[in-house]
Amino acid sequence: MPSFRTAALLAFPLALASMLAAPALADVKDGVDAWQAGNYQAAVAEWRPLAIGGDADAQFNLGQAYKLGRGVPTDLNQAEAWYRRAAKQGHLQAEDNLGLVLFTANRRQEAMPFITRSAARGEPRAQYVLGTAHFNGDLAAEDWPRAYALTKRASDAGLAIASARLVQLDNLIPLDQRQRGLAMIPDIERSEQRARLAAVSAAAPPAPKPTPAPTIKTASLPASTPGTSYTPPPVIKPQPAPAPTSKVPEPIRSVAVPPSPAASAAAAAAAEATADAVAATAQPGTTYAPPPESGALPPAKPAPAKAEPAKTAPTPAPVRVHNAAAASAWRAQLGAFGVDGNARKLWATLEKKNPAVAARQPYLVKNGKLTRLQAGGFANKAEADSFCAALRKDGQACLVVDK
Repeated sequence: MPSFRTAALLAFPLALASMLAAPALADVKDGVDAWQAGNYQAAVAEWRPLAIGGDADAQFNLGQAYKLGRGVPTDLNQAEAWYRRAAKQGHLQAEDNLGLVLFTANRRQEAMPFITRSAARGEPRAQYVLGTAHFNGDLAAEDWPRAYALTKRASDAGLAIASARLVQLDNLIPLDQRQRGLAMIPDIERSEQRARLAAVSAAAPPAPKPTPAPTIKTASLPASTPGTSYTPPPVIKPQPAPAPTSKVPEPIRSVAVPPSPAASAAAAAAAEATADAVAATAQPGTTYAPPPESGALPPAKPAPAKAEPAKTAPTPAPVRVHNAAAASAWRAQLGAFGVDGNARKLWATLEKKNPAVAARQPYLVKNGKLTRLQAGGFANKAEADSFCAALRKDGQACLVVDK
């Protein structure tokens, strides 16, 4: 293990001024706006009375101005004083900068408690300083793996001076100790998160005490005394009902809105289940045969003219009617409906989005109060089964039936 002190001692940086943080956003927004516009004197003028009044953000910003010499002459004593006042109020950035200012002023023993706390919260500049202290064994216990881990954390945060130092440590620290340092980094990251959370929670203002509910005062009312007389209200004769007029009220116009494909599919599946349950309770051996030509869909009635056609919902296209005599014995039942218009709407929806449906013959089969929607034109049962299987994959209910 090389003796680093005899070779080339890693001196602590004396030019930490370039690494100090930029001014933090505060409640004193006018001063922040002036600072960002380059009007530093106006910013200081905004912050000074608020800092004197105890505003921690204004105190930190004023410390920055004195540290960087913007709007005021550079004065590290004034910067330290304002950082210290803000740090006592729990301002974490002020505490970070206070430790660095003290260290730069060669008051290292006084600075190390601030440096250590800042490094524990993940402040890269403090981690760089603490890592150098652990390497030198000066101001902190000699611990090369931890020195490497802290310098690596500061380098990963983008601190250029830490990246340069890490190259030096690669040549000075043995490989096994560097590997131990890298293995420590996940634990250091978790510890930083806990330390930041604890610091922020400690700096948060206490929650206001709940205001007690006001006590309800009751008024002392005198005892009630019975009235000496009672006068009933006058009797009002009911008014005769108005004579009926011969004018017939104008009917309310309704607009038929076609259901969405998902709603049509759900309604078809529910109706189909109901129809199948009714069929299961019928007498054994009975079958249903639709009357001749009754299975073909009747032509859709034309929609009545609307007073304002531009505002009405589009009416679904009528179901195409095919010659029922050319159909085979097998059909695919797509649903059963209490209103045949719903069957037409379902067919129109399926026909638009599925070419296989458009190529088939639609039928409306009446059975009591139910109207069953069926597709025909299959050469055999296998063809109908294949048709239904494809529709079920799209979520559409489908059942092969023998007409």
